[in-house]
Formats: sequence, C-alpha cells, structure tokens
Amino acid sequence: MSKKIADNTFVHHVFFYLKNPDSKADRIKFFEGIDLLSTISTIRQFHVGVPAATDRAVIVQNYTYSWLCFFDSAEDEAIYQSHPIHDEFRDNYGHLWEKVVIYDSTTSTPVTQ
Repeated sequence: MSKKIADNTFVHHVFFYLKNPDSKADRIKFFEGIDLLSTISTIRQFHVGVPAATDRAVIVQNYTYSWLCFFDSAEDEAIYQSHPIHDEFRDNYGHLWEKVVIYDSTTSTPVTQ
C-alpha cells in the first residue's frame, strides 16, 4: 500500500560532487558537516545516500552523496536556508565539493479538465 506525503510537504534534494571522492578524510569531514546540518529543527526527515547499483541509461550515478530533506512547508525550508547552521555548513565544508545540484519540489495537484 502506497502512502502519499502530506500536501504541504517541501522536498529539498541536493547532490554533492566531492572534489576528492576517494579521500576517506574528506568523506569523514563531509559527514561531520551533514551531522551538523541535520540538527536544524525545521527538517522533518532526512536521508543521506550514495548512488545505487542500478543500471539504466536514465539514472545519474556520478555524484558522491545525496542529501534529501523533507519539510512541512516551504516556509520551514526557507528557515532552513537562512539558518546560521546552514551558512556554517557551506562556509566550513564547501571546500570539499566541486559541484552541487539541487532539486526542490512541492506537492503537485492532479490536473483536472
């Protein structure tokens, strides 16, 4: 049985491309930053992931880590974006990545005629 996420949910999905993805020290440092970032109180749920071992042409697998966050509203996500911990994360850990790709989404409503 599928369960739909609440209608006001705001989804923030970040893909990090580390400069030195094979560096154990950089990965440890990155997770130190993620642990800090995850303490922002407006995050309802989060997930840190790595590319899955799937093999289809449409799947992007060249990122190092993904950071998926769920918020109760766009306002809660805006608080996260302007939170001092978020600024600290970018300032103190941003040197670890060469690229970041972000997809934000809100709940879609069905199209009616």
